[in-house]
Amino acid sequence: MTTKASLLAITLDCAEPKKLAEFYHRVLGFEIQYSEDEYAAVGDGTVNIYFGRVPDRKPVSWPSPDKQFHFDFRVPDVEKAVGEYVALGATKPEFQPGVTDEGTRWVVLQDPEGHLFCVCPSS
Repeated sequence: MTTKASLLAITLDCAEPKKLAEFYHRVLGFEIQYSEDEYAAVGDGTVNIYFGRVPDRKPVSWPSPDKQFHFDFRVPDVEKAVGEYVALGATKPEFQPGVTDEGTRWVVLQDPEGHLFCVCPSS
């Protein structure tokens, strides 16, 4: 039998850990647990996101087969949340596979360093 692991955190490579921790603190409401130039962390006591400085990191373009991961976040009002997150520094790529003639199923955004995340409705 394989030893069961528990997830400690997800770590994102980025150029500015303090800035990215502040962004996700504002988006998720997670507490900033640590914030230095080389490393920062946010969490809610169960889920943690760490940010490690990699000065030469280059974000992938969207859409791209080079995408390795993305976050999915649920919100009560997608349009309102997208506006707020863009005001905080996120960008909204032109390609939006979740927006169709039938309506918005989700919206793809990129955080200030280009990591992708989807804003999804609560229901």
